[in-house]
Amino acid sequence: MNSTSKEVTAMHNQPPVSDTKEPATAASGDSIPVVPLKHPVRLALAIVLILVALSAAWDVAVNERYRWDVVVSYLFAPQILAGAGLTILLTVVSMTVGIALGTLLAIMRLSDNPILSTISRGYIWFFRGTPLLVQLIFWYNIAALYPVIAFGLPFGGPSMVLGSANVLISPLGAALLGLSLNEAAYMAEIIRGGIGSVDKGQYDAARALGMSGGKLMNRVILPQAMRVVLPPTGNQVISMLKGTSLVSVLAISDLLYSAQIIYANNYQTIPLLIVASLWYLLMTTVLSFFQNKLERRYGRGFDSAPRRIRKPKTRTA
Repeated sequence: MNSTSKEVTAMHNQPPVSDTKEPATAASGDSIPVVPLKHPVRLALAIVLILVALSAAWDVAVNERYRWDVVVSYLFAPQILAGAGLTILLTVVSMTVGIALGTLLAIMRLSDNPILSTISRGYIWFFRGTPLLVQLIFWYNIAALYPVIAFGLPFGGPSMVLGSANVLISPLGAALLGLSLNEAAYMAEIIRGGIGSVDKGQYDAARALGMSGGKLMNRVILPQAMRVVLPPTGNQVISMLKGTSLVSVLAISDLLYSAQIIYANNYQTIPLLIVASLWYLLMTTVLSFFQNKLERRYGRGFDSAPRRIRKPKTRTA
């Protein structure tokens, strides 16, 4: 019995014998060549698009009807430069007021107070639901409804007269009112989405530290919401820059209206429109550059797509 158990133990201790032969390993220095996947359809489409783009560029360059000499002569005209400056002013003021008012509306929208929330919802519903051009014309003709601007108690109470509506609300004032109030409705939804993206644990941690509602919003919530708010806000700034061209219907000498005044006198419509378009392209390009810089700054540590690491090429023997 003891001899049998010793034989069994010896058999278990023996290394297993494999019936299959091990594959031959590649010689040192050899490597498997990697052949990139070919995309003939993609290559053909790219070639066609390049040819179309070159053909269009060549046609624009050699077509004398574009009158590039007139474009160059009016590109830095004083009237055009003044219109571009007014366009920038309208954009800056309207976006500043729109962001400030939109932040307030977003906080009201998220408030537990049903009155504040309802007022914010109604404001956003009205100004997003009506065209911007209609709002601009409405503010321009506000004197037809309220010839005199006054503040006072409702229901026939005492009031203080500020002056005539035609004097207080000039065409420029009507443009700023229309652009700012309309932009606030869109910014309210953008900021509300950014605030909603912040983790709920941040609220609990801030309240555990004894922060008030205002300090919680200013120091904890809004800085973290910037990462989500910045991209659509940058798009809104660019959209506002181009949307200021609508104020030309109010006879305000912005960039487009300045070009319209010039081509109304010399009948060079297309060259002057090209001049205005080039200035709009330049300003939107600058805004896009700074938008990308801000997005990279506030998006550090939140990269969703890792960068592709290129492997070194290996030479075959």
